[in-house]
Amino acid sequence: MNGEIYIWPSLLAGDFGRLEESALKAQEAGADALHLDIMDGHFVPNLSMGPDVVKMARRCLNIPLSVHLMLSRPDQFAEVFIKAGATTLTIHVESSCDVLGTLRHIRALGAIPGVAINPETPFEALLPFLGEVDEVLCMTVHPGLGGQKFMPEVLPKIAAIRRAARPQPGRERGGDAILDITVDGGIDLNTVTCVAEAGANIMVSGSALFKSKTMAQDLRQMREKARAVFGKNAAG
Repeated sequence: MNGEIYIWPSLLAGDFGRLEESALKAQEAGADALHLDIMDGHFVPNLSMGPDVVKMARRCLNIPLSVHLMLSRPDQFAEVFIKAGATTLTIHVESSCDVLGTLRHIRALGAIPGVAINPETPFEALLPFLGEVDEVLCMTVHPGLGGQKFMPEVLPKIAAIRRAARPQPGRERGGDAILDITVDGGIDLNTVTCVAEAGANIMVSGSALFKSKTMAQDLRQMREKARAVFGKNAAG
């Protein structure tokens, strides 16, 4: 692992009456990327935003866009979100589609493929896909609603993914595995430490950042705290 730590504010926690302003606020605070949660009301019990919001973010920002498809059939929407401006497109291992084929299609379309896993889904469900993705997203809350409490029982899964990560042909960097492990759900200045210790290097944070009066300061502190402990409990 390369030790790079990234903080991605989640637009789901922004002001839905002023989404462009919220997106710009995240960039100005020093976000490494903007995270957008797309929900279909079927795979998760909520509806959120669509490709037009991704287009808006692509138009007004110069940072990457991480688009997380919480959809039963992400295969039917991958191309439209990539055309809208997604840099990274993440689909769920639990999706009702050909997950492997969809991940390969995402890469062929020019976006970075990622696979997400829900808290109850065992680590082993990821094994067929680790060689096909650049990112694994571990949900540390039940997907669908913001502001939930962090689930520490996911920490062993994060550590297991980090241990399983291996360099892929043509995607090595300095001999180290470059698989990014993202965590999403209840990430704040307290929980960021334990997920980084377990081996996560990308932190998606919604309410903790967007509801803060000192977003830029909190984002910097979150990154510094994660860097100080990254991967200490993932070895072995």
